[in-house]
Amino acid sequence: MKTIFHTPIRIALFLLCCAAPAACAVIDEHSEFEATLYAPYRAADPARGEARTFTLSFDYPNARQAQVVDWQLELISPRGLVVRRWKDSTPLVQTPVTVSVTWSGQDAGKLAAGVYQVRLRAASRDAQATVPAADLHEQAWEIEIGMPQAPTLPRFAPLPVGRLAQPGAAPAPAALPYTVYLGNLHSQTNHSDGGAELTDCKGAQEPLTAKYGPDAAFGYARNHGLDILVASEHNHMYDGSAASPPDADPAAAKALYRKGLEMAAGFNAAHRDFLAVYGMEWGVINKGGHLNIFNSDQLLGWEKNAQGELLADVLTPRSDYAALYTLMRERGWVGQFNHPATKDQFLVNGVALGYTADGDEAMALCEVVNSTAFSVNDSETETRRSNFEAACNKVLEAGYHVAFSTNQDNHCANWGTAYTNRTGVLIPNGTPLSQASFIDALKARRVFATMDKSSQLVLTANGRMMGERFTNTGPLTLVANFASTAGKQVASVAIMEGVPGRGGMVTQMADEASVRFTPAAGAHFYYAKVTQTDGNVLWSAPVWVTQEAGER
Repeated sequence: MKTIFHTPIRIALFLLCCAAPAACAVIDEHSEFEATLYAPYRAADPARGEARTFTLSFDYPNARQAQVVDWQLELISPRGLVVRRWKDSTPLVQTPVTVSVTWSGQDAGKLAAGVYQVRLRAASRDAQATVPAADLHEQAWEIEIGMPQAPTLPRFAPLPVGRLAQPGAAPAPAALPYTVYLGNLHSQTNHSDGGAELTDCKGAQEPLTAKYGPDAAFGYARNHGLDILVASEHNHMYDGSAASPPDADPAAAKALYRKGLEMAAGFNAAHRDFLAVYGMEWGVINKGGHLNIFNSDQLLGWEKNAQGELLADVLTPRSDYAALYTLMRERGWVGQFNHPATKDQFLVNGVALGYTADGDEAMALCEVVNSTAFSVNDSETETRRSNFEAACNKVLEAGYHVAFSTNQDNHCANWGTAYTNRTGVLIPNGTPLSQASFIDALKARRVFATMDKSSQLVLTANGRMMGERFTNTGPLTLVANFASTAGKQVASVAIMEGVPGRGGMVTQMADEASVRFTPAAGAHFYYAKVTQTDGNVLWSAPVWVTQEAGER
């Protein structure tokens, strides 16, 4: 997870720390302000009232001086009205800080039953004072107040799940012909700044120094029930540094990347029931944005040593996303927007999350939720996580055809076990799990994001699968198919609608799992969002529909 301030704040912090030159150092990839919100979906004892505690967590890794975090928490009604507000300031020195906000719930009796939002806004006061226009950090989670009516769900038998199919997960007659493989598509090892022992992991490691590499990560993930793990190493750390030393050896950097590919291939040959994927996390946060490339057999980069030698196989100019997308499309490489921000990231012609046709072809996924990157939790109970749905919606409205994913960005040796979130990848029954079938599924956007590894969500549109693009005439029937192998219940369903290329807002068009209507003429996309009674959320991949003009 990376909940970030954008470029101005990073510059401000850099200037602040450089006031003491001896303490000043290059700001690394994980020096961003982090703010997370945990909002229990239901009160501990709803029969006795709505009282609950919201947990705010703040961190500023590698900050050289104390910070003051100004924050505001708002309770927002289903109609978008702020009905309760809390605000305060919290000192942040050298270690993460947690703030508990207790709500008595006594004013809930005046509120209509329904699904509300709890929204956090937070910022470093020092950075804001230096750069007043800097962006606030913002995230929101849903909570249930009162006893809203539970949605009616269509009958849907769970699809079989990888090698660890749960009891009752056998497909029903006429079920969708897919098997779900559950993966964590974003993590690091000691091939970059991850892989630390849990007892020693305090954040990002110095590149290439930690204990565990990709082979250990793949074995750990397999032993803990995952079907897929992606080791996505920072592309500019293969020289052993976050800021290239002048004597860096290009041959060593390129050889290490090849070694990672060989490790994945060897693991897959020995374990046919698991998919080890070795790739890279390309880019920097400062004036950039991170994205994963899942299937490149070459190391991409921009850094050079003192002799002018490129520390990579292929030159890709730093922060030139348009050029990168073109290269990815030419090579057939597939990407994922990692922990995207709504502003100042993935710039194309000065536009954040700017669209290109090449990028649309290459980028298949957008991370909607991450658990915190530096969690040492290995019991799947981490409460620090961030929601990037607003940024992913902006990606969709820009015109990109992306599905949602949820990953863990593990930097410690707990690959996939910080929380229960997984990315579900649908592969046709009878087709072996492999690099090829995995990439084919991503290209088809046949993917869902779930915060609960026991639950599934598949959207169909007139019987067509999520991820598809098609032209429609007449009525359109959207069905959000939910299943849980652990008996989880659904509290709310939302069918979301947007227009590709409009650059506007994604809105909720229905609160039912099955809806039939005739869209307005033109292009649309739709996706389903389901919230369980335990607060865990699932997102389907969108469908993209071009509605032909006709009678409505």
